[in-house]
Amino acid sequence: MVVLNKIYTRTGDRGDTALGDGARVAKHSARVAAYGTTDELNSFVGIARLASEDETDLALSRIQNDLFDLGADLCRPGMEKDAEAEYPPLRVVQSQVDRLEAEIDLMNKALEPLRSFILPGGTKLAAHLHVCRTVARRAERNVTELSESEPVNPVVITYLNRLSDWFFVAARSANNGGKDDVLWVPGANR
Repeated sequence: MVVLNKIYTRTGDRGDTALGDGARVAKHSARVAAYGTTDELNSFVGIARLASEDETDLALSRIQNDLFDLGADLCRPGMEKDAEAEYPPLRVVQSQVDRLEAEIDLMNKALEPLRSFILPGGTKLAAHLHVCRTVARRAERNVTELSESEPVNPVVITYLNRLSDWFFVAARSANNGGKDDVLWVPGANR
């Protein structure tokens, strides 16, 4: 378990930080950028929760926990060494992706068919969820870039991809089942 009784340690004052395996890397490394963006996404999910209720709030709570799992996964490189670790590293697993897919399917059943691209907005919750969607896409881009130079749990990429879809569908749900989506009008202001 984590024990945080002192918040500042001064160990990162020169621009590096420790990964989950103890290795020191630059704070601007691709790995730190990837899990840092995931942390940023988690903060935006917290803001979205201020406007959410009931099942949506419960789902967002689960997603926040998953995002901490995902950050823990990313901060611990070397999946090939997992079996040798004193404590098994936490890794994102397929059942977390499966849960997102089931929730997407359930929300999507109640939505009007989409016949246009939509603009981010509508209700306060929908607007917040669209911000979450775009930050999830950035986190996914960061992780896929990282995966070109270092091993990454492939389920992390799948989870982030599905999560951005989840935010899109949830935003439409928050817009009165899609009836109040803000539609894009191509060339409207020419």
